[in-house]
Amino acid sequence: MSDRSFLSWPFFEPRHRELAEALDLWAGSALGAVDHADTDQACRALVAMLGAGGWLRHSGAQGDEVLDVRMLCLIRETLARHDGLADFSFAMQGLGTGAISLFGTSEQQAEWLPKTRTGTAISAFALTEPQSGSDVANATMTAQAEGNGFVLDGRKTWISNGGIADVYTVFARTGEAPGAKGLSAFVVPANTPGLKVEERLEVMAPHPLACLHFDQVKVPGSALLGQAGKGFAIAMSVLDVFRATVGAAALGFARRALDEACARVKARHVQGAALAELQMVQGHIADMAVDIDASALLIYRAAWAKDTGAPRVTREAAMAKLFATDRAQQVIDKAVQLHGGDGVRYGETVERLYREIRALRIYEGASDVQRVIIARQTLGG
Repeated sequence: MSDRSFLSWPFFEPRHRELAEALDLWAGSALGAVDHADTDQACRALVAMLGAGGWLRHSGAQGDEVLDVRMLCLIRETLARHDGLADFSFAMQGLGTGAISLFGTSEQQAEWLPKTRTGTAISAFALTEPQSGSDVANATMTAQAEGNGFVLDGRKTWISNGGIADVYTVFARTGEAPGAKGLSAFVVPANTPGLKVEERLEVMAPHPLACLHFDQVKVPGSALLGQAGKGFAIAMSVLDVFRATVGAAALGFARRALDEACARVKARHVQGAALAELQMVQGHIADMAVDIDASALLIYRAAWAKDTGAPRVTREAAMAKLFATDRAQQVIDKAVQLHGGDGVRYGETVERLYREIRALRIYEGASDVQRVIIARQTLGG
């Protein structure tokens, strides 16, 4: 059983503690039944289960509701500790409709949020392009005004839920100004004519990923999210909210790795004594525990700051994601080492965690990009 003492920290209110305990019980009994052999089917099943369980209602806010970032982080941490694909499925429902929650009209929210929050529709966030990953302002996909609507042309890549999503939040250049000030955001149903899945992408920890091709995709003016030319600000606002949750997912992976490592070193004996009695092993366990608590403090500081009224938490969220994902990689590597040969055996829990953690240091802003953000914020005072 993972350490739960952090729930007593002052970052949390009783409702957060109640949710974390309830979700842990639910995940422990429900998630083991999901067959991961077919990744697409597993994600569909997980979204449906999370919706039926009521957990997806926290993935988006509608009307006067407000996104609770501490809830998002607790859910992602808990799900990741149990099942990385369940965490992915929850996270994409939030990220995919984050812009609708924060900037959508009442009509846009009414059309999509009831579906994504009950698991009857799957969402995706289409921001990355072949030549613009972390450099969002360099996006080249266009959205030309035509009549009362827009025509979208271009490509998106590394789109999570690409190929299984029912709706995409898409960012394209409307040209109000150069660079970041000329982007806009749109709500695009997956069945819109001209939108095609060009390629499915296979990665070392299976997730539904795809390259999308927009060929003369016509959308009505009502598809525009927020104001034209404000797409970059919308994307950054969404990432401000969800970037800390990436750290929370990494924290969940790290907690599971520490649990597995502790069980291993207590059970494994060398020369008549448990591995846990060796000082070097104890040193590894201590380092893992420190990294986990330090990560949790940064994550829940960022989430608490956002929930208590900070307009932007760019620096705090970047710190949380950078530290938590990098340190989770180290924690999991130590767990693999402590498992010996079994640590690299396919199908072992720590081997799966080793594959799952690596992508978190890349998506939603790679680690080095987070360092640039932190440095600029720090130098700018």
